[in-house]
Amino acid sequence: MTRASATDILCIGAQRSMTSWLHRVMSAHPQTWAFPNFGPVTSTSKEAHYWDWNHHRGADWYRVLMRPLEDSRHSLDFTPDYAFLNDDQIGECHRLNPTAKVVYILRDPLARAVSALRMHTVWASQNAAPDKLTLRYGQQFLDRCKHARLQEHGAYVANIRRWRRRYPDLLVLSFEDLRADPLAGMQAILAHCALDSDGISPQDRERMTSRAQEVIWKTPAYPLDADCLHYLHGLTWAERQAVAHELGMRFTEGPSMIESIA
Repeated sequence: MTRASATDILCIGAQRSMTSWLHRVMSAHPQTWAFPNFGPVTSTSKEAHYWDWNHHRGADWYRVLMRPLEDSRHSLDFTPDYAFLNDDQIGECHRLNPTAKVVYILRDPLARAVSALRMHTVWASQNAAPDKLTLRYGQQFLDRCKHARLQEHGAYVANIRRWRRRYPDLLVLSFEDLRADPLAGMQAILAHCALDSDGISPQDRERMTSRAQEVIWKTPAYPLDADCLHYLHGLTWAERQAVAHELGMRFTEGPSMIESIA
């Protein structure tokens, strides 16, 4: 059987916006398929990283990786770094995956940046969280911001514009809405991806519902000092305004963080 797309469902981020949670829930659906974990070539069975880590392996490698054991199943590639692919890369993605359904979860830009910075700092510290991250680290702090690619991951409006040129039905969701009512969010995602939500067995439904209550990849919530938060607030403020203007999406996580140190 010839498959129209190598990947049927793409989640392009945003990083630290429940993409691991969504993959775990959706991989429990009987009509989906997650590729085997080939780490470190892939990041677990969630992120194929074809357009960054593995592009040199070629399109046939990606097709073989993503092909389900049963062609009736929908293959999943949830790689947040895809969000900021350029036009040519998205064009190549569309040639490989012309019928794919694409999902993008947006989180408050400041809250997402803080979570990403915490995650990358813990990785850099070999899983040991610092007592507090402060601007007194100077260049080290700025290097960690750069390493976390805060601006690329947080450029929501520009990313959406590029992806919608090829995938005009791109589904954009709010992290805050998804966290507040994960089951309702799942219904919207299943409908967008043409996955049955009514005819699945009670056992599969229970498994998906159970996974929907889980928290995946929670990083230690060590504090950032006020200077760090103000720096990140300035870095992300324009994007928050752009999202509100172009998408009508407003966030509360970041403003709450700033109010707490005012």
